[in-house]
Amino acid sequence: MKYIVTINDKNYEVEVERGQATIVKTTQAAAPAPQPAAAPATPAAPAAPATPPAQPVQAAPANVSGEPVKAPMPGTILDIKVNPGASVKEGDILIILEAMKMENEILAPRNGVVSQILTSKGASVSTGDVLLTLN
Repeated sequence: MKYIVTINDKNYEVEVERGQATIVKTTQAAAPAPQPAAAPATPAAPAAPATPPAQPVQAAPANVSGEPVKAPMPGTILDIKVNPGASVKEGDILIILEAMKMENEILAPRNGVVSQILTSKGASVSTGDVLLTLN
């Protein structure tokens, strides 16, 4: 059976079979449409412009430089093992990500220098969110 679960403004499409749950797809939840306030009808009063919806908290900054290291699955950041400017070698542990009650090590994909850390300890991340960048 497939279910759509909304948690923290994110929709998770989950498939459950024989006690095993698998996340199939993650999307942003649609913001509820604002309800117009009742106002007296006056033809001379212009309508107020609609305000754009707020940007998601985990949006990737536009000024990301270097190779992004992305979250392979949704979870919570337990620990960040490096600092900006740190030299890392391929296979070094960069971040500990908790997903489904398991600690997952996010490893350096290549030798490099950490240029930016774009997450923080305790943050919830989705699949594909940029965690840090390497130069």
